[in-house]
Amino acid sequence: MKFKFFSLITGSAGLLGKHHARGLLNLKKNLILTDINLKKCIEISKKLKKEYPDQQILCFKLDVTSEKSVKNLIKKLRSKKIIVSVLVNNAAVDAKFTKGKKNNDLRLESFSLKKWLLEINVGLTGAMICSKHFGSLMSKYCKKGIILNIASDLSVISPNQAIYKVKGVASNKQSVKPITYSVIKHGLIGLTKYLATYWPRKNVRCNALSPGSVLNRQPSKLVRELKKMIPLNRLAKENEYTAAIEFLCSDKSSYMTGQNIIIDGGRSIW
Repeated sequence: MKFKFFSLITGSAGLLGKHHARGLLNLKKNLILTDINLKKCIEISKKLKKEYPDQQILCFKLDVTSEKSVKNLIKKLRSKKIIVSVLVNNAAVDAKFTKGKKNNDLRLESFSLKKWLLEINVGLTGAMICSKHFGSLMSKYCKKGIILNIASDLSVISPNQAIYKVKGVASNKQSVKPITYSVIKHGLIGLTKYLATYWPRKNVRCNALSPGSVLNRQPSKLVRELKKMIPLNRLAKENEYTAAIEFLCSDKSSYMTGQNIIIDGGRSIW
């Protein structure tokens, strides 16, 4: 049977989803956008189709935490004779910062098991499930398969909780970066190394991309504090990771596997 090969991004409706998509489309790859928010996926795809009219862009609702949802998507794709040859595990629960008391439930002392399980399921278990099923098919049907896990600079360093402090708020009510974020991003690096050595004889490579903080309407005080910790003295622009996606999802990185590429303005070197 002759298959058509597509690239697939999970969590495509997120902040960087459309920029990851451009990186893959720049490689002349046909693309599948997936997210729990199908409406947003479709909106993004319409804009991308205007920029890349010669390439196919498909959209599907996908719950990465559900093995059934992943299997159902694979059945739909197989019915169209489509195999995923590039998988970008981008899905995550966004841990946005808001001031002080509103985020008291993010502190470890009051962090709920329900929230822990949800975020771990989306950011880490979801990446495992997608890698398990799409990676298995890559190993059988693709001459070359690529899995890319989207991690963070916090996959190699700890969050500096001091930057979130707000004057006039008690220390035990200050907002923090939640524990799940660090655990998920560190876990993705372990998953990357595991997958890199699992199907190498089948030419399936796996790497990770660890972006630094992206400017996205954060409170001005938080931006100032972050800039102090970054040698380049600024946050990233949304489109500054697109070229890295192109590199990691193409033959340009053909001799690279199991690596974590950190692009954070230098924050993690201090």
